[in-house]
Order: sequence, then C-alpha cells, then structure tokens
Amino acid sequence: MKLKQLEGLLGGLQQFPQPKVELEQYPTGPHIASRMLFTVLPHSLYSPSFFISRSLQSLLIKFMILVGENFDWLLGFKTIFGAFACSSVNQAENSFGDVSNKVVADFGCGCGTLGVAAALLSAEHVLSIDIDPESLEIASVNAEELELDIDFIQSNVLDLGWRGSIVDTVIMNPPFGTRKKGADLDFLSVALKVASQAVYSLHKTSTRDHVKRTALRDFHASSAEVICELRFDVPKMYKFHKKKEVDIAVDLWRFVPASHQRSTS
Repeated sequence: MKLKQLEGLLGGLQQFPQPKVELEQYPTGPHIASRMLFTVLPHSLYSPSFFISRSLQSLLIKFMILVGENFDWLLGFKTIFGAFACSSVNQAENSFGDVSNKVVADFGCGCGTLGVAAALLSAEHVLSIDIDPESLEIASVNAEELELDIDFIQSNVLDLGWRGSIVDTVIMNPPFGTRKKGADLDFLSVALKVASQAVYSLHKTSTRDHVKRTALRDFHASSAEVICELRFDVPKMYKFHKKKEVDIAVDLWRFVPASHQRSTS
C-alpha cells in the first residue's frame, strides 16, 4: 500500500463527535498517522544510478518531511522513495520492520486511527486499548467498515495488569500531559514493560530532553531515538481554545525496551 492510499483511507475514519477534555482527546490526523506508520515499515532511500552523500540524503529527507509528498526529481537528481522517509540527521535509512507480521498494541487508541493503520499495513494482530467506551464504539465501526480484525479493550492503560512482553510493538499518541502532568510518560512506562521489540510514541518537541532522560534512566530503555519532528495541527475543539488552529511541534520517538536488548544479546 502506498502512502497516499493509506492517508486517504485514514482520512475517511470517523473521529470524536464530542471530545472529552479531561482525557485530552485530540484526533491523530491522517497525515501524521500515515507517516508515523510508514516510518515503522522497512524502507529505503536510494538512487538507482549513483550513491549520494549522507549529508544530501539528510537534506532530501528533511525536505520530504516538510513537503509531505512523494516526488521523483529534486535538485536535478533522480531519486526513488520506497515510502515516506522520516529520519534523524544521522540515519539516512530506516529498516525497522516493527509492524508487518507483528502483534501491535495501540495505547489510548481513541477512534482507532493508529491501530487501523497498523492493520492495513499487515500487522499480524492489533490490540487497541482506550478507557473511553464511546471512543471504542467509533473505533470498532471504523475497523468494521474497512473489514479489519482488531481487538478492542476498554481499560485504563495504566491498569492493564499485563506482565512481561505481551506484544511486539506499541504505537501511541498519548496524552501530552496538559491536564495531568506526566501523563505521556506514564503511558511510556507501561509500553516499555509490555513491548518486546519497540515503542513508537509522539511527544512534544519542547520536552525532548526530559523524555529521553526519563526513558533511559528511569524506564531502562536500551535506546531512545527521535526519528523525526512533525507538526501536529490541533483544531479549535474546546471552549478554552482561542485560536482556530494551533500548530504544535511533536517528536516521533522510537524506544527499544530493555527486554529486546537482552533477547538479542
């Protein structure tokens, strides 16, 4: 499935009719969700006729992140993007393979966007968890309309009670902690305990240093890497919102749990 196809399918999903501010319910837009999941897939940036420098590869990737479109010609060079290449400056290629044929959990799934994306990209099984029954009803309808087999679990992520590595990969857009300080890190703590392979999570760019320090020092992640910085468009949804839309810088992180480090050593 191509990036445009995935984004188009996600754009047709139902979203919160009456979002709950106490749960920090903000929809994960199709633009962000599709690129987040394509980053998780194995893909490469290459030229069929010549190798380009790592610095130029990084420049091309940054341009792609800003433009958000696939293209064939840039600066006179012929390039091929197997999928949307979202990467840090020091990594010109990603080849994670953390979704296809994997058991994936979507923490705080809301209306199911990330879990649906994982299922569309050939996850072996998807578990979508949310505390809000109304959101799960919408998520279930979204999955049914696309004929996807997803298990929905109504639970507070913090009260799941799972022990050990239950899933391969966790994907999530957690509460950013504007209503409850540290809510995003509470989610991350649980995710790193139950994922055997990787955790993908969105966090405010302004908290980057704190997120990395906490993940490595307190949650004992074996690695914590910002894959790319994205722009999260928050529309006017609540009474206290004064602007029609707010653009928030967010980081897409890839965390590797300590359990994965032990299993591969």
